[in-house]
Amino acid sequence: MVKKSIIEEIFSKARFADDTSTYKIFYRDFERVKETTLTEFIKESNDFQTIPISRIKAIKKNHRILFEKNSKKIE
Repeated sequence: MVKKSIIEEIFSKARFADDTSTYKIFYRDFERVKETTLTEFIKESNDFQTIPISRIKAIKKNHRILFEKNSKKIE
């Protein structure tokens, strides 16, 4: 059995057991970071087909950070 990633666990809980409008998704769109609700992100990403999970930078629920990707700068 394959283990779900942290992001998949958060999305699963949000979609099936919580209010998706309370979740904010921050994702990379070319050189900038966009902010949207989980409901809108699912629509925009066409169920993660056009915007992959790997572009997600952070997930917040009611101003609490649930996930944040480490941003390491390579020099």
